[in-house]
Amino acid sequence: MVKSLDPQERAPALEGNPMDGSERAIPVALSARHVHLSQAHVEALFGKGHKLSPLADLSQPGQFAARETVEIVGPKRSIPGVRVLGPARPATQAELSFTDGVVLGINLPVRLSGDTAGTPGAHLIGPRGAVKLAEGLIVAARHLHCSPDDARRLGLTDRQKVYVRVPGVRGVWFDGVVVRVDSSFRTELHLDTDEGNAAGVRIGDVVEVVASLCRDACRQEGCPITPGVQDGTSQPYCDFTRRSASFFRS
Repeated sequence: MVKSLDPQERAPALEGNPMDGSERAIPVALSARHVHLSQAHVEALFGKGHKLSPLADLSQPGQFAARETVEIVGPKRSIPGVRVLGPARPATQAELSFTDGVVLGINLPVRLSGDTAGTPGAHLIGPRGAVKLAEGLIVAARHLHCSPDDARRLGLTDRQKVYVRVPGVRGVWFDGVVVRVDSSFRTELHLDTDEGNAAGVRIGDVVEVVASLCRDACRQEGCPITPGVQDGTSQPYCDFTRRSASFFRS
């Protein structure tokens, strides 16, 4: 399990980091394909009165990987052995990767967890039954779980969008990372396996939160581009980003 950063701790500097802000370093958690089930669907798939059986605790407090798995059936193929996460939720959803969507033959939308209105559905098959989902299949938007203490230390607010810088030989800058602040959260960046593999990231690696490329990374005084930049989403093309941000490299 990845522990939350203590507000009084200064995280180790990132390798090759051109900035001072090592206090912006946070750990990464990679999220493989999984399913959240409502209690009604737990019972439909695994039998009446069935309760999810914890297999292993997850890094977020109170969450666990269950012993139960399901098969997701799409119009093209199926994916067996998809892990169920607990506890049961009010509504069923499956969080997959774009690669999973190709396998299933489903065009998956990118959504925040819980935002499943109008998303594709599929069939779920368990050992005691099957359910047909009208909606609920998504690629989870990349997001940052943050405790209130760490949010204050990092200067972040709930639903804010930020950049995350991943160092290393396959280093990238992820943009549009949604900050989620809650007292139940342990601070960490959540990426899916496609994103993690593309950046060469492993669970527990350390990355850097950058709210603004101009303010937090470049810091060039009197820059005419800075006033028009929207934190976390805009990608100004300038000499700094051409040299330093991987999404501008040819």
